[in-house]
Amino acid sequence: MNVVVTGAGLVATAYAREAIAKGCTVTFIDPEPRNDYLRFKLGDKGWNLVRKDIRDLPGLVDAFRDNKADAVIHTAGLIGSRVQQSLYNGFDINVGGSRNVAEAVRLAGVRRLVHISTMGVYDTRRKTSANVPEDFARGANRGYGNYKAAIEMVMEAYADQYKFELLILRPANVYGFGHFFAGSSGGMKMQALVEAAIDGAAARVQSSETMANEYIYSRDTGRAVEIATTIPMPKDFIFNIGNGYVSAFDQVLDALGGVGKVGNIEVEAGDPPKSKAHAMDIARAAAQLGWEPKYSLAEGFRDYADEVRAARVFFGK
Repeated sequence: MNVVVTGAGLVATAYAREAIAKGCTVTFIDPEPRNDYLRFKLGDKGWNLVRKDIRDLPGLVDAFRDNKADAVIHTAGLIGSRVQQSLYNGFDINVGGSRNVAEAVRLAGVRRLVHISTMGVYDTRRKTSANVPEDFARGANRGYGNYKAAIEMVMEAYADQYKFELLILRPANVYGFGHFFAGSSGGMKMQALVEAAIDGAAARVQSSETMANEYIYSRDTGRAVEIATTIPMPKDFIFNIGNGYVSAFDQVLDALGGVGKVGNIEVEAGDPPKSKAHAMDIARAAAQLGWEPKYSLAEGFRDYADEVRAARVFFGK
């Protein structure tokens, strides 16, 4: 199976590990790839790279056709504060680029598109007394989540009109060893905490990132993407991918205990934390994808720490 993945970050490489192990050929499309990061994550076999931007529609079409894509996984885009810093650029890259991905899937005759969305699409202004299901209202008031909701609807319109298969995954806050170039403040927080636990050092955390949140380890996310790419088309097409519970910041620190003891936590002044009241309902993913998370927060941190130690050797740090 030939799969093209837009973006070459944490989710993309977590998927590629699963896919390459099963004999799939993976092609990344990324304008500024971190080659050393890819080699560390994946070795030297089973993947290749096309330096293109998702705003380049002809380049996408050529890449999909040249690599005989059976499926496309769309992960590329800016995250969180990177979108909020410039809503214009965020719209151009995230929404405009995603439209190009859908159009290129159509023009290249790709069978399936798997779009990596986010739990941020949900309208957290609306109150609920239970975990959030996939049919909960979309849209809130920040650029990242609203743009992701718009992208979902663009993808849905394309799939309905042009009859390609579409699956949408909405991960919780994904953590794992990454380069975080797209701007994941949650990912950077977890990286800082893991490194501090390994070294017994202090850690600096943005005040907004002391929120209670739902997390999902990158290996669990990669496995979900691999299933969504290969499984026969299920009854539904949108799936929550999370741990199914909310962890307070103190619980995150407790879960690090299996790695080591973090020193002083320095909380940087800034936006106040906006905690999640409820996790996502992941029953649909269990029932239709046969997917459930394997890693608890503590187990994810232990595996994460092993990868950080290996990366320090690989990168000579």
